[in-house]
Amino acid sequence: MMSTRRAVTVAAAAFFHLARRRGNTTYTIIILSTIKNPLPVSSSYSTFTNSTASRNRLDKTHFHSVDDALTSFNGMLHMHPPPSIVKFSQVLRSIVRFKDYATVVALCKQMESLGIKHNVYTLTIFINCFCHLSHLELGFSILGKMLKLGLEPSTVTFNTLINGLCIGGQLLQAVRLSDQMVERGCKPNVITYNTIVNGLCKMGNTNVAVKLLKKMEERGVEPDFVTYNTIIDNLCKDKLLTDAFNLFSEMKNKGILPDCVTYSSLIQGVCNLEQWKEATRLWNEMVSMNITPDVVIFNILVDGLCKEGLVSDAQGVVETMIQRGEQPDIITYNTLMDGYCLRSQMDDAKKVFDLMISKGIVPDVRSYSILINGYCKCRGIDEAMRLFDEMSLKGLIPNTVTYNTLIGGLYLARRDLAAKKLFKEMSASGQPLDIVTYSIMLHGLCNHGNLDEALQLFQAMKDDGLVPHIICYGIIIDGMCKSGRMEDAREMFFGLLKKGLRPTVFTYTIMINGMFKEGLLNEACSLFRKMEDHGCLPDSCSYNTMIKGFLRNNDTSKAMQLLDEMVNRGFSADASTIGMILNLVVDGDFIRRFVDAH
Repeated sequence: MMSTRRAVTVAAAAFFHLARRRGNTTYTIIILSTIKNPLPVSSSYSTFTNSTASRNRLDKTHFHSVDDALTSFNGMLHMHPPPSIVKFSQVLRSIVRFKDYATVVALCKQMESLGIKHNVYTLTIFINCFCHLSHLELGFSILGKMLKLGLEPSTVTFNTLINGLCIGGQLLQAVRLSDQMVERGCKPNVITYNTIVNGLCKMGNTNVAVKLLKKMEERGVEPDFVTYNTIIDNLCKDKLLTDAFNLFSEMKNKGILPDCVTYSSLIQGVCNLEQWKEATRLWNEMVSMNITPDVVIFNILVDGLCKEGLVSDAQGVVETMIQRGEQPDIITYNTLMDGYCLRSQMDDAKKVFDLMISKGIVPDVRSYSILINGYCKCRGIDEAMRLFDEMSLKGLIPNTVTYNTLIGGLYLARRDLAAKKLFKEMSASGQPLDIVTYSIMLHGLCNHGNLDEALQLFQAMKDDGLVPHIICYGIIIDGMCKSGRMEDAREMFFGLLKKGLRPTVFTYTIMINGMFKEGLLNEACSLFRKMEDHGCLPDSCSYNTMIKGFLRNNDTSKAMQLLDEMVNRGFSADASTIGMILNLVVDGDFIRRFVDAH
C-alpha cells in the first residue's frame, strides 16, 4: 500500500502541472488524475469516530512529523459531522512549519473536492504555499477567488502576497499592493513595512528603505527592532557606519532595545573597516546589557583577529566560546584554520582541522580549500595533492576555487605538466573556468616559457565569452617581453585604450622593464613620464625598475637622479636595487649621496 506521505506527494505532483496561455497572465491548473481520496483509510475507521483516540487526534495541534499531521488530517476527513475549518487550518499550518508546501496545496485541493469550505485563514495558507513554491500568479488567483466568495482578505493575506512579490524582486508591485490594502480599508502594519524594507535592502536600495522608515512613523506605524536591524545591517554592509550608528542611537532613544543581531551587524561593520577599538567598545557594551553573544558574533571576532594576524587571540576567543556554552561551528573552525594558514603555521592549521572532525563537524569544500591553499603557499604541494585526493574519497566535489588554488600551487612548485593536467581535469569536470583560472594558467605558461601556448589559451578564453581584464593583458605583455617579442608587446600595450582598458602601474612597469631589456632607454624613460600624465602615479616598484634599468645599461647618472626623486616621494630602494648599487664600482660621491639619502 502507498504510504500516506507518498500519496499526498502524488496528488501534489498531479496538481502542479501548469499550462501558461501565451501572451496572457492567466494560468490554468491541469489535474492529471482525479484523486477523490489520496489518503489511505481503513474501512472500519468510521466506527471509531466517537472514540477517545479520535477526539485526542482531533484536539492535537502539535505534530512531530508531516506523516503525523497527515494521519490526523486523514481522520478528520472521515468524521461525521466533519470538524470545523479551524481544526483543518491547524493541521495545514503545522505542515507549513515543516516547509512541505506542495503537500499543503494538495490537501487544500482535496478539501475543496470534498465540499469543505475554506475561510480567509486557510486560503491565506494556500496563498503562502504558492508564494514559497514560486507560483505567485496562483497566489493572486486565490486572492481573486477569495473576493468572489465574498471573503475579505486580512492584513496577513496582503502581507503574504507582498512578501512573495518582494522575494521575486517585484518591489514596485509590492508597494502598489500595500496601497490597495489601504483602499480596501485594510491598514498596513509593521510586518507589511518590514517586508518591503527587507526587499528594498536586498535590492540595494537602502536609502529608499531609510525614507520608508520615516514614512512609517508619519503614517502612525511604529518601527520595531526588526525594522531597525534590517536597515542597520545593510548600512553597515554599504560601509555607511555613521548612518548606521545614527539609527542605532534613534532606536535606543525610542526604547527599542538592541539585540544580538543589532550588535553583530555593527561589530561586523567596524571590523570590516579595521576599527578594532570600536569593535571592543561595542562588545563590552553588549555584554554589559546582558546580551549573550551568539556564534555569529564570536565568528566575526575570530575573523577580524585572524585578518590582523592575531591568531593566538582568535584561538582564545574560541576557547571563551566553549566556556560560555556556545559551540563553534564549521565557520569558526574554517576561519581559524585560514588564520593559521595566512601565517604559514600549517601544523596548527591541521590541528584545528583534526579538532573539528573530533567534534563531529564534517569538513566541507571550503575547509579543504583553505588547507590546500596554505600548503601550496608553503610549497607543501605533496600534502596539498593528498588533501585534494582525500576530498574525492570523502564525496566532496572540488569547486573552482579549489582547482585554481592547486593549479597555482603546482606552477609555484615548478610542476607545469601536472598543472596542465589538472587544468584539463577541471575543464572536463564541468567546473566553471573563471578569469582567475585563466590568469593563473597564463601566468604559469608564460613563466615557463610557453608563450605560444599561453596565446592559444588567451584566445580560447575570449572564444568562451570571457572578457580578459587588464591583469590578463599584463601577463601576456610580460611574456612577450621576456620572449624578446617586443614589437608584439608594444602593439598589445598601445592597443589597450582602444579596447576600453586603462593600463595600471603594473602594466606600465612591465612594459618599461621590457624596453630596458631591449636597450630602449629613452623610450622607457618617455613612457615612465607619460604614465603620470595619463593619471597613473608611479609606485616603489616602477621607480626601482627604472633605477635598475639604467644601472644595467651603465647610466648611473640617470639612476642617481631617479633615486633622489624616489626618496623625495617617500619610496625606498628594494633589496635588489641596493645590491646592484653596492656592487657597482662608482665614485665615492655617489656612495656618499646614496647613504645620505637612506
